[in-house]
Formats: sequence, C-alpha cells, structure tokens
Amino acid sequence: MDVLFYISAIVAILATVFMLTRLNPVHALLYLTVSLLAVSVVFYTLGAPFMAALEIVIYAGAIMVLFVFVVMLLNLGRHTIDTERTWVTPGMFTGPAILAAILVGEVSYLLARSGPRTPAAAVVGPHQVAMSLYGPYLLGVELASFLLLGALVGAYHVGSRRARGRTGVNGSDRVRIATGGDLVRTGADRPSGAA
Repeated sequence: MDVLFYISAIVAILATVFMLTRLNPVHALLYLTVSLLAVSVVFYTLGAPFMAALEIVIYAGAIMVLFVFVVMLLNLGRHTIDTERTWVTPGMFTGPAILAAILVGEVSYLLARSGPRTPAAAVVGPHQVAMSLYGPYLLGVELASFLLLGALVGAYHVGSRRARGRTGVNGSDRVRIATGGDLVRTGADRPSGAA
C-alpha cells in the first residue's frame, strides 16, 4: 500500500510540473487532470475513499470542465481554431496517457486485491464533510467560490476584449459595444431591448 501511495504521489508531482511548464493551455489542462486524478488515488490509498470520489467528481470533473470552457471562450476566431488544430496532435497525449495508465494500473490493483483491507483511522462520510464545510470552514469555502467566480468573469472580459479587436465583429455588434449594450443576440440584428 505504501508503494502505491508513493507511485501516485510521484505521478501527481510529475503531472503538476509538466502542467506548469507547458506553454499550450490544452496540454496544461490534460496534465492538470492527470494530477488531480493522482491526488484522488493518494486519498484512496490513505483510506479516504469519499475524499477520493469528491476529488474526481468536483475537481477532475466540474472544475476541469469549467477550465476547458474558459479556454474555449478565449480561443475565438478562425485563426485560433487553425492554431489549435496544429496543437492537437497524437503525440501530445503520450505523456498524460502514460501517467494515467500508471494510475489505472494502481486502481485496478487496489480493487482486485483480495487481502483484508486495513481499516481507516476514522471513516469520514458526507455528513461530516458537509458539517465541516458549512460550519467552521464556511468563510474559506465562500472565499474559494468568489475566487472561481472572479476568474470566470475575468476570462469573459479578456475574451470579449479580444473579440472587439477582431474583424469578424459586424456593425451592429460594434454599435452595441460602443453604447455598452448587450452582445447576446435576441433576434436577427435587433438591439437586445427590442421585442
């Protein structure tokens, strides 16, 4: 069990280092996903299966989907689509695939192991996690949610600022931008307030 812990920890550290050193945001997101999955395996080997499941569902699932949408929001226009096609090559999946294969092998070994499990020091269920999150740690949880919301709003503004300088913005959108109007189209070139 200690060996699996150390292998998972090494995979998490390597994936995090690779995530920090990638210039391409898509590559960085792939390595970050592998890092979060490795941390989930670390939690499982420490006897916290509920935390491992939360790590996968919340971080590797929901937060990474948010990051992918932000990257998609920032990559606007035909030029960035062509650039992204050159980024997405079969070779870019080699590193994350190797690290993920190590994690899959570890999880398969853990699940197939027939020996008796060592009991965890204390079983932490959803009720205890909820009482901790919305009890003494409520301020920290809310600050983290504001941080994520601020990052999302900032990404939207960076993406919309990049869209303003592009030639693909039509005349009615330029008028809406200049007057501070809504850029979401409610009809065919009608102002957003028109019915």
